[in-house]
Amino acid sequence: MTKSIIVTGASVGFGPEIAAYLAERGLDVYAGVADPGQMPIVEEAAGRRNVAVRVVPLDPREQSSVDTAIGTVVAETGGIYGVVNNDNLFMRGYFEDLLDDEIRRIFETNLLGTMAVTRAALPHMRAARRGRIVIITSVAGKIGAPTGSAYSASKFALEGFGESLMQEVAPLGVGVSLIEPGITLTRSWTIDQAAASRARNPESPYHAWFNRAEQLFDRTMRSAPQTPETVAATVHRALTASRPRLRYVVGPRARLIIAARRYAPAEVFERIYFGALTRRITREP
Repeated sequence: MTKSIIVTGASVGFGPEIAAYLAERGLDVYAGVADPGQMPIVEEAAGRRNVAVRVVPLDPREQSSVDTAIGTVVAETGGIYGVVNNDNLFMRGYFEDLLDDEIRRIFETNLLGTMAVTRAALPHMRAARRGRIVIITSVAGKIGAPTGSAYSASKFALEGFGESLMQEVAPLGVGVSLIEPGITLTRSWTIDQAAASRARNPESPYHAWFNRAEQLFDRTMRSAPQTPETVAATVHRALTASRPRLRYVVGPRARLIIAARRYAPAEVFERIYFGALTRRITREP
């Protein structure tokens, strides 16, 4: 059995770089794409590295799509070694401005989709007594921020899911790793995208705060020292390490802020970090 890997959300966020990076290093990569119209994004990334990836339809929110994609990998390679759960819906907006359907879509994509793909792959890993499950979470899964209430909730949930799953499947020879990137500039994360439908409404009581938070987020993202390739390299490490870690924090800023949250007294961290962030966003012009 070859080391076949399926990457969900291969056309969004870190996905194109992850798929191409893994293929360049000899893994048999299946790139799952929910929208067939986005297949060229994956093919272009693979072309830049002069590698081939197998692009397959995969919408983690549709069970039949999940079963077909996993079945294709198993039929063509004899099994499945790794799942990289990268599919991600990033949506910003103050909680009161979020619609119920928008919140559900975030959880259906980020959490329930990850669970569906993982559940479909696990029987094959369990039978082979080996495998790796990688889940892309975020620094937002460790520390919340204004405009990120629903998104952070989904990522916090993924952290709990991955931590519990690791303990369930470790005796079966299956490793689970959570990849926690800091804010990183990708093709799909820009200041003009991913806002909830009511977030930009001038009638919203949070409109001015949202705009300031967007500007702060945009500056932070565009100055980020880490790149999608940094994240892809970390995913490769989690898939190939003899003893993979449960958590990999990606980026110096993310490591600093998570360490501060861990070691500083809670009330001190909340007053200094959360307080400063809130003041920057809510200050009067």
